[in-house]
Amino acid sequence: MIRLITALSIITLIGCESTPQKKVIATNKAPEAIGPYSQAIQVNSTLYLAGQIALDPQTGQLVEGGIEIQTHRVMQNLEAVLNEAGFDFGDVVQTQVYLSDLNHYKPMNAVYAKYFSESPPARAVVEASRIPRDALVEMMMVAQKP
Repeated sequence: MIRLITALSIITLIGCESTPQKKVIATNKAPEAIGPYSQAIQVNSTLYLAGQIALDPQTGQLVEGGIEIQTHRVMQNLEAVLNEAGFDFGDVVQTQVYLSDLNHYKPMNAVYAKYFSESPPARAVVEASRIPRDALVEMMMVAQKP
């Protein structure tokens, strides 16, 4: 009897294994994708956000101004996508930042730090020879729910 119960328990557990669920996340509060990609993809409790540049979601145009203004717009765009999926900046575990000029590092970092006051995510910052639409900054993120 105990063997039968154990065998049924194992079969039940195997049958309950969750298959990764892939879900496309999209919001009109962030710019539409300008290519064949999604704003974000959620797989179970992990959210993979596509790179965002400083496009105004209403006009689709690059915002005017320097690196600080563009960094704020990028962060606002990413926040809109995070929120659409039920996440926030506190859930972000990894960020990749692409700058058109590494001399923009310090002012970009000052704006970025305002969005991650506690437990900032792991991050890489690199200079890119060119960013789409000649933007000054592009960022992508990964977020995880516990």
